[in-house]
Amino acid sequence: MTLPRIGITLGDPGGIGPEVTLRALSQRDALPRANYILFGTRKLIRETLQSLGLSMDIPAISRIVPSDIPPISLWEIQTSLEVLSRGIASEENGEASFRFFAEAIKKARASAIDAIVTAPISKRSWSLAGIPYPGHTEYLSQMYPQAIMTFWSEKIKVALFSHHISLKTALERIKTKNLQEFFLILHQSLVQARKKNIQFLVSGLNPHAGEEGLMGTEERDEILPAIESARGEGMSIQGPYPPDIVFRKAYGYPNKMVIALYHDQGLIAFKMVAFDEGVNVTLGLPFVRTSPDHGTGFDIAGQGKANPKSMTEAIKLAIELSS
Repeated sequence: MTLPRIGITLGDPGGIGPEVTLRALSQRDALPRANYILFGTRKLIRETLQSLGLSMDIPAISRIVPSDIPPISLWEIQTSLEVLSRGIASEENGEASFRFFAEAIKKARASAIDAIVTAPISKRSWSLAGIPYPGHTEYLSQMYPQAIMTFWSEKIKVALFSHHISLKTALERIKTKNLQEFFLILHQSLVQARKKNIQFLVSGLNPHAGEEGLMGTEERDEILPAIESARGEGMSIQGPYPPDIVFRKAYGYPNKMVIALYHDQGLIAFKMVAFDEGVNVTLGLPFVRTSPDHGTGFDIAGQGKANPKSMTEAIKLAIELSS
């Protein structure tokens, strides 16, 4: 039986990405059988293993082939990174983490790997390196404009209508046509991932979801028509609900997903209850991409304190959605 081929990028070398990746992979009994391919450098892996007191055999490979043996291997990336600087953003770290990610995407688009799990990157490091994208999803959006950022846990699931843009820009995008397109792409992506029974709960924008126009008209004029249109297309979708209660309606229900209208509306609630085990999933792609929902953790990088739970869950979910 050929095992799924899961590419894992090591993230920002100055952050906790390499640590949580190698800690997760060292606990093989907690992970499904798969062919794990790391995208990074030998130097970064060697120094991270030494700092963690771990010993793992991770041979470098020059091609990715189907296998029924569950190895961990390295697809070595050439970078200008010579000295490993932990705990800070830097041009070298940004250039390296972007190269790790871009090469993994290249392999996924060529169907050499079935899914990608991305360790956290630093937006600041990417900016210092001249990378014109604020994050993974924005880079993917240039190739796949329909890419959608979602967050998964057993406790709660959230989809973001908009993500790394200003609040002003996010509010300007709340139009019926934009919402209709988003709802249907989200639904179709989950059907393709064999998650057909998800029920969607749409958050309102204004206090009390506008209170029938007394506190804002976006719910009545833009959001509700889009929901009704999506429902007519066969989507199980309800709302708009007041933003202060919609998450309670989904909490503890694995088959319900909240659609938040901008980044912090969804992420504040999600990270309050699922920070350690939450997973970021990009939908709307021809391959699976997951990531831990935490950041680079510069303040604890290199100290052996980073919890690998979210990375472990990201790996497991990548295999589940791509199997």
